[in-house]
Amino acid sequence: MIKALLFDADGVIVRSEMFSHQYTKKFGIPTDAMTPFFKGIFQSCLIGETNLKEVVEPYLQKWKWHGTVDEFLNFWFESEHVIDQQVVAAIKTLKNNGVRCFLTTNQEQYRTDYMRHTMGFGELFDGIFSSAEVRNKKPEPDYYEFVIQVLQAQHGIEKNAIIYIDHTVPNIEGATAVGIKSYLYTEFDAFKQYLSEQHLHV
Repeated sequence: MIKALLFDADGVIVRSEMFSHQYTKKFGIPTDAMTPFFKGIFQSCLIGETNLKEVVEPYLQKWKWHGTVDEFLNFWFESEHVIDQQVVAAIKTLKNNGVRCFLTTNQEQYRTDYMRHTMGFGELFDGIFSSAEVRNKKPEPDYYEFVIQVLQAQHGIEKNAIIYIDHTVPNIEGATAVGIKSYLYTEFDAFKQYLSEQHLHV
């Protein structure tokens, strides 16, 4: 019997275009101008080793941003504040039917806080496993093992009673490798059908 669902954020419940794609089009900079940052030092922000506000500031001038760091982060987070209300409704129904729902997401700390408080995910979900707080990120096995241990210790939920939902193949493979039943998310209707096959009705 399934007792808990683990939801990815971006690509599942958050359905916005990637921020760097939005930004480069809006400000007329090359499409790969932000890649060195996001592929480089930003990765350490995702596991809580560095502070996003400190490491992003040196990049802002070349990105043609003329405001403050805080204004940049607000612009960033608001641009990706696109929540799929069908998924939200499904989560609420699942919870009403006794299924625990958790957010499992690779995020640095400031956007984690934005998701928790401004986007309302702190109230929507039974818990949030942000990579910045876990100190490890998907698809590393230690990330999923940490989630499993917390669900067992704090909620009495065993690994075989969990389904993990993500939109990226590497993350699905990472979860599957540690024995978590996983579902590759593409669109809501197919997901709804999958839940029905698992005897979970939304």
